Amino acid sequence: MLQGGFGNRAPVIVLSTNTQREHGSRVQLANINAAKCVADVIRTSLGPRAMLKMLMDPMGGIVMTNDGNAILREITVKHPAAKSIIEIARTQDEETGDGTTSVIVLAGEVMTEAQQFLEQNIHPTIIIQAYRMALDDMIKWVEDKYSKPVDVKNEEDLAVAVKSCLSTKMMSLHMDLAVKISLDAVRSISVDKAGYHEIDIKRYCRIEKIPGGEIDDSRVVKGVVLNKDIVHPKMKRRIEKPRVILLDCSLEYKKGESQTALEIMREDDFSKILEQEETEIRKQCDEIIALKPDLVITEKGISDMAQHFLVRAGITALRRLKKTDNNRLARVCGATICHDTKDLTEEDVGTKADLYEITKIGDEYFTFITSEESTAVTIVLRGPSKDIINEVERNLQDAVNCVRNVLLNPRVVPGGGAIEMALANAITEKSKSVEGVRQWPYAAIARALEVIPRTLIQNCGGSTIRQMTALRAKHATDESNWTWGVNGTTGELVDMKELNIWDPLTVRLQVLKTAIETSVMLLRIDDIVSGTKKMSDVNSK
Repeated sequence: MLQGGFGNRAPVIVLSTNTQREHGSRVQLANINAAKCVADVIRTSLGPRAMLKMLMDPMGGIVMTNDGNAILREITVKHPAAKSIIEIARTQDEETGDGTTSVIVLAGEVMTEAQQFLEQNIHPTIIIQAYRMALDDMIKWVEDKYSKPVDVKNEEDLAVAVKSCLSTKMMSLHMDLAVKISLDAVRSISVDKAGYHEIDIKRYCRIEKIPGGEIDDSRVVKGVVLNKDIVHPKMKRRIEKPRVILLDCSLEYKKGESQTALEIMREDDFSKILEQEETEIRKQCDEIIALKPDLVITEKGISDMAQHFLVRAGITALRRLKKTDNNRLARVCGATICHDTKDLTEEDVGTKADLYEITKIGDEYFTFITSEESTAVTIVLRGPSKDIINEVERNLQDAVNCVRNVLLNPRVVPGGGAIEMALANAITEKSKSVEGVRQWPYAAIARALEVIPRTLIQNCGGSTIRQMTALRAKHATDESNWTWGVNGTTGELVDMKELNIWDPLTVRLQVLKTAIETSVMLLRIDDIVSGTKKMSDVNSK
């Protein structure tokens, strides 16, 4: 590894020969270019006039969407900085469910603004300090000055935020239906536990996609919808007020844990073994039948013999359920999931469900287990084709998240680039009082923020320079004009109070935080060492 001594001053080679190393300002400029490149890919997907992207995966599957996160999830990139930029779209999606396109476009612009300062040999640390100052100020201003409270009890106020979220998506044609579905779903799964307000969309709000029918046939089912049918033709397909038992053990003869070998000498030994199996299954079924349930659902299998015993007792059974569906079912019907039939007691039986019914939709059977009081819901989506249903699902996911954000933090900010413009104006003003070199990077954040309204104007074919100058002047002349932004459909300047476009505060704050924090992190990098062996090197050896 180390060559030569100190005497002859031979070069010291520390890194292995097939390692590439880039350092200094070249790395930062490469990172900036990578961020720019990713931002350019999805810049046209911002706003109501957003273009769709069509992506094909190696298997030949197609994704058509204008959701920033969905686009970037399908793209494979090699550059490490581009990977971390794509990662922030995922963070944004998990945290708030919306604003994924904005966050990438803004991060790309914040990085681009840093380029001129690096070329003037300003140290990255100074740029970072200025960016952090700007972020702290923006968070303070957004929370105090540039947002308004929402009355959570008022359906119309909540609907305004959801409509703003959906106006840029494909579902904008079915706006009222989407608003109704998302409000119903979130209201149903919202629970107060031990003084903590919980809205768990991931676990308790599932979207079931059924191709066929029209988008208008979509609805919210208070309960669980499973793509399952009964295991035996004599079992019932409809039971009112069912007693439900949920299991995660199999109703089959237990196989040996490891490899088991049986040596049978006589013929009656064989029938003894079969009897033993039957006794075992009968015992399990008797333990279930003793509690007189109407419906037994298990995550594992149910053997033919167990089906026979259950049918004779007039019990309906479903098998091979997903763990997540079983958890939701437990919440709907108030049952406890049991791991062994021996442990079943009367408390484990669920009696909260109002109706169990199996319906045929298209050419498949679907089980509906519903309850009016349920705190778990399923959104049933219908639509003409798989691709459209997938896009509707992504849109509804955003709408549901939007309702959750407003319920958890009931404040909204104006959309259409108005909040970015108001903040840009405030930062420009304050930058005059910032001392030293930090003043320039601080003011640069204002220019970066203007990318959102500028892109909105570009995407609907407006005159960018004229409209941006007018909007800048509007905000600079009067503080009360902070709600002025761009009408994303026509490219005209308009007061967001009139258009009634408001975004949840949580989404916009997260966009600012994620974009600037990521840029700061990428500007801190001054060395990239990639020590990966190329496949050709390995093969040649």
